[in-house]
Amino acid sequence: MGAVSPSYKGHRYPVEQTYANALRRRQPQPGDKWHLDEVFIKINGRLRYLWRAVDQDGTLLDILVQNRRDTAAAQRFFRRLLKNTGAVPRVAVTDKLRSYGAAHREVMPSVEHRQSMYLNNRAENSHQPTRQRERAMKGFRSVGGAQRFLSAFSGISPHFRPRRHLIPASHYRAEMTVRFAIWEQITGTAGLPTAP
Repeated sequence: MGAVSPSYKGHRYPVEQTYANALRRRQPQPGDKWHLDEVFIKINGRLRYLWRAVDQDGTLLDILVQNRRDTAAAQRFFRRLLKNTGAVPRVAVTDKLRSYGAAHREVMPSVEHRQSMYLNNRAENSHQPTRQRERAMKGFRSVGGAQRFLSAFSGISPHFRPRRHLIPASHYRAEMTVRFAIWEQITGTAGLPTAP
């Protein structure tokens, strides 16, 4: 990801977000089973909540950094998710946080809602790259900075992380060649000479 060089000091990430949006536009329509989860993140030493939704294939649908994890926060995330994806799932899978149930009844009453601490591993596992980046950056400095960075990072990082354990090495190499070609096309670096 040589073209991505975000500043980690609370600055905006407009170029990276443009790249992330371009990659997302190339993704297929989201699946009909959505997994939603929230985790604590530290921002300037204070605990905040990172809400994340992925589909059954692990494709990121949206993220939102919020100060709370109450019903109002869950409703805000649900509404943003529906607006940004332009789709309605068949099934929404969450953990047993009560806020999810209340928000579901208000925002998506026609969608089947499954609550289980065991069914939601797909969403919980999707937080791992964020945790790795959080450690590398020694935490985030502001809610807005975390939202901007994670929104861009979560759109770009999966592009370079196909599920390698599911495909043979030759297919993986071919897939990565295609993905780097797409990246060069999006960033405008296609055809430029590479550094020796």
